Amino acid sequence: PKVTKLKSIYKTYVDVIHFRSITGMEGKSSTKSKRGVTKLTEERIQQLRALSQQPNIYEHLTRSLAPSIWELDNVKKGVLCMMFGGNHRRVKKRNDATADDGDDDWSDDEDGPTPTSDENEDTKLNKRGDINILLCGDPGTSKSQLLSYVHKLSSRGIYTSGKGSSAVGLTASVVRDPETRDLVLESGALVLSDRGICCIDEFDKMSDATRSILHEAMEQQTVSIAKAGIISSLNARTSILASANPVESRYNPNLSVVENIKLPPTLLSRFDLIYLILDSPNVDSDRQLAQHLVGLYYQTPNVVQPPMDTELLRDYIDYARENIHPRLSDEASDELLKSYLELRNPPGGNVGNNGTRTISATPRQLESLIRTSEALAKMKYSSEVTRADVKEAVRLLKVATQAAATDPRTGRIDMDMINTGRTTVEREMEETLYVGLKEFLSERRGNRLAVRDVTRQLSEISNVQVPQDEVLTALRRLEADGVVQFNERNQSVFVRTGIVM
Repeated sequence: PKVTKLKSIYKTYVDVIHFRSITGMEGKSSTKSKRGVTKLTEERIQQLRALSQQPNIYEHLTRSLAPSIWELDNVKKGVLCMMFGGNHRRVKKRNDATADDGDDDWSDDEDGPTPTSDENEDTKLNKRGDINILLCGDPGTSKSQLLSYVHKLSSRGIYTSGKGSSAVGLTASVVRDPETRDLVLESGALVLSDRGICCIDEFDKMSDATRSILHEAMEQQTVSIAKAGIISSLNARTSILASANPVESRYNPNLSVVENIKLPPTLLSRFDLIYLILDSPNVDSDRQLAQHLVGLYYQTPNVVQPPMDTELLRDYIDYARENIHPRLSDEASDELLKSYLELRNPPGGNVGNNGTRTISATPRQLESLIRTSEALAKMKYSSEVTRADVKEAVRLLKVATQAAATDPRTGRIDMDMINTGRTTVEREMEETLYVGLKEFLSERRGNRLAVRDVTRQLSEISNVQVPQDEVLTALRRLEADGVVQFNERNQSVFVRTGIVM
């Protein structure tokens, strides 16, 4: 007969007389605010305020971030902007609603309860202030080391790898509670790093299903869950710092950044700054880098002492994120408008061979400039964004994203390459091939032709080698228009009669 055994089930209860919060493994006691940031003493705040008044505080912060990594100053400045972040704002519907710094800044409302439906009706839209950065480049260029340093420096953040991450690991999973046996949500990396930084290494090795989760988190900064009868929307107000390697392990300068890292354009366009870190041979820089690396292995490491230690840098960043909320001045607004128009219409012109103008900046780049300018003002503990902050933000955008958006075939800046995955030149060539193929087949109505013969004859007519995959794409378009009947299996095409071309 079947014997059933009943095991004893024990519930754990803890009687607490006193408890205190500790940070890290060192066991130092500290007092924390609601956001998980250590509350600073008055003497520490005065020290931070005095540091912010130094004229070269921007360079001091850059040299203090990851001092063991040689150079990469522009990358470090962009990462610093991400760690300070911009302002999270709510835009009110009512015109008569007036608000001070605390009302407009989203961070002042985050510690309270979730806004009710009545409060949401008064809010038109939310402006995110978190900056997302993608590091792409050759192996051995300190990308992973920089991610590890940022994770250790951040007061709240998660470090994960793209290969070992799943969709539920990034968002939330539904598990059964061992005691109550009820279904509960367990937060993933993006939710746990709310109001912090999520560092994702090996970003190019993530699966498509996992990568699709990031679209909502990077723009709306929420994670929607609908599993096992649990429907909720979790906050994921986090900055994403990702690193990716090229497909061929080594970056090919003759290909675009989309072709090198094979990421969907809808995801690439959500990154505010895209840095290309290339390993270019140079005798002088190679010698200095080798001396720097060898110096790290001395009995007394030959490392230049940074102007600010790790604890001071962490306190400086946390205080700025929590208490400094700069506003755009009139001069900064005028400079933003002027710079954006110059990016859209560069002085040298961004005109193709047939007179079409490529897109060198989009409204997303304008919002990125605003966030970066606010972060630069936070570094100086300034209450308003100045013209100099906007100019530096434009410079960072040019050395980062616009360098990645340069078409290697023409040398022109084309943001369509990041936004849509194809450059304007490629779309023009595709349209030219489509029109030429349509004219070529109009003279051969009622005939069945092999695709390789069509490709060969088109190459002879145009005196340019036409790739067969582009011919196949044009044939599929013609079949959708009802002009031809394309047999994918036999690689043949039949031109229909009675069709006006």
